[in-house]
Amino acid sequence: MQKVSIIIPCYNEQSTIRLLLDALLEQTFPRADMEVIIADGMSTDNTRDVITAFQKDHSDLDVRIVDNTLRSIPSAVNRAIEASQGEIIIRLDAHSKPYPDYVAKCVAAHKENRGDNIGGVWEIQPSADTWIAKSIAVSGAHPIGVGDALYRHATQTAEVDTVPFGSFKRELFDRLGFFDESLLTNEDYEFNTRIRKAGGRIWLDPSIRTVYYARSTLLELARQYWRYGYWKRQMLRRNANTLRWRQALPPLFVLSLFVLAVMSVVFRPAGLFLASELIVYFIILFLFGLQAVYRNGNQYLLIGLPLAVSVMHISWGSGFLWSILTLSMSKNG
Repeated sequence: MQKVSIIIPCYNEQSTIRLLLDALLEQTFPRADMEVIIADGMSTDNTRDVITAFQKDHSDLDVRIVDNTLRSIPSAVNRAIEASQGEIIIRLDAHSKPYPDYVAKCVAAHKENRGDNIGGVWEIQPSADTWIAKSIAVSGAHPIGVGDALYRHATQTAEVDTVPFGSFKRELFDRLGFFDESLLTNEDYEFNTRIRKAGGRIWLDPSIRTVYYARSTLLELARQYWRYGYWKRQMLRRNANTLRWRQALPPLFVLSLFVLAVMSVVFRPAGLFLASELIVYFIILFLFGLQAVYRNGNQYLLIGLPLAVSVMHISWGSGFLWSILTLSMSKNG
C-alpha cells in the first residue's frame, strides 16, 4: 500500500477545519497509510486549538502542523510538501470536505497513470444559511459565472487545463520543482502549465468529488475574485498563451464600462451606450436567474444570481486591469 500525504494550506479556519479533518477520518483509504500535514499561516483564531483537540481525540490518524510564516498559499503548500513523506501527495483546502472515497480514487487513478495531476469536481455549497450565501454557491457552479471551468460542473472524465486542489506523485516535484511562491494566487494553474509544457497531463475525474464551501458575503466574494484576477495577470507575464476566452471577457467588460463612463462626460451618446450595455448585461443575468429559479425552486436566485455573478465578473476584471496598471507604473517608475 502506498503512503499518502494530504497537505492543507490553512489560516484562520476554525469554523471549517474540523469538517475537513472529520471527512479525512471517514476515508476508505487505510488511516495507517495516510498522514495529514496542515501548513498554518500563524492563525490568530482558534484554528490550532481545534486541530489539537482533533489530534487528542483521534491519535490513529497522523496529523501534524507546520508553520507557514510567509502566510501565502504557495508557501503553505511548499512547506507541507517538504514536511511530507508520502509517495502520493493530495492537496486539499480548509474550506473543503472530500467524499469518503476521495483519497482511494485519487490513488487508484495514479496507479493507472491517468495523469500527472489528478483531481475531481467541486460540489459548491453555501457556508452560511442566508439567501445571498446560497446564491453565491449556485453562481460558483454556473457556466455564466465560471464559463468552461469543467471542474465545477463536469460529468465526464477529460484532460483539462487545471483541477481543484490536485494530487501528484512525489517524483513530479523532483522533476519540475515546487509551487511558485511569487504568485499569491494562481500558483496551481502555473504549476499545471509547467506540467503540460513538460509533456504531462492534467486529468479530471468527476467521480472524485469534494464539497467546497463558497464565500458567504458579496464582499468576501469580491475580495476573492479581485485576487484571482490580479494574480492571473501576474501569471500571464510568464505564460501568456494560457489565457482563455472566459478569462478575457471580464476585463474587457470592465474596461468598456470605464471607457464609456469617462467618454460620457464630454460625449453624451457614450452615456447612452453605457446604460444600454448595463441594461443588456443585467437582462441576460436576470434571465439566467429566472432559469435558476425554475430549476432550483428558490425565488431569491432571481436577484441573488445576478448580484453574485456580476460581483464575480467585475471584481475579476478589475483585479486583472489593476494588475496591468500597477505593472506599467512600476516599469515607468
